[in-house]
Amino acid sequence: QVQLVESGGGLVQAGGSLSLSCVASGRTINNYGMGWFRQTPGKEREFVAAIGWSGPKTYYPDSVKGRFTISRDNAKRTVDLQMNSLKPEDTAVYFCSVNGLYWGKGILVTVSS
Repeated sequence: QVQLVESGGGLVQAGGSLSLSCVASGRTINNYGMGWFRQTPGKEREFVAAIGWSGPKTYYPDSVKGRFTISRDNAKRTVDLQMNSLKPEDTAVYFCSVNGLYWGKGILVTVSS
């Protein structure tokens, strides 16, 4: 089992930046890809960013490409999401995931216009 806890959410003005962090406990995550997803009420969970198990390869949808950066530190068992140039449409609950198998409880990010 893997337990994931997100932190760093909150309220920010449009154009601002916010950094999310996710720390894992339990079994090792070093051999798994990790990712961030987000969800707003009434909508399906949306893919935001992913990073391979060894770190170098990252993946983003067009909606956040160039604004969001995912990184991981296997020694610290963390995966971070740096979000820049935030837009009101980025408002959502953000979830950390290990390979889509384990999920955090989510953390709210609100971007005001």
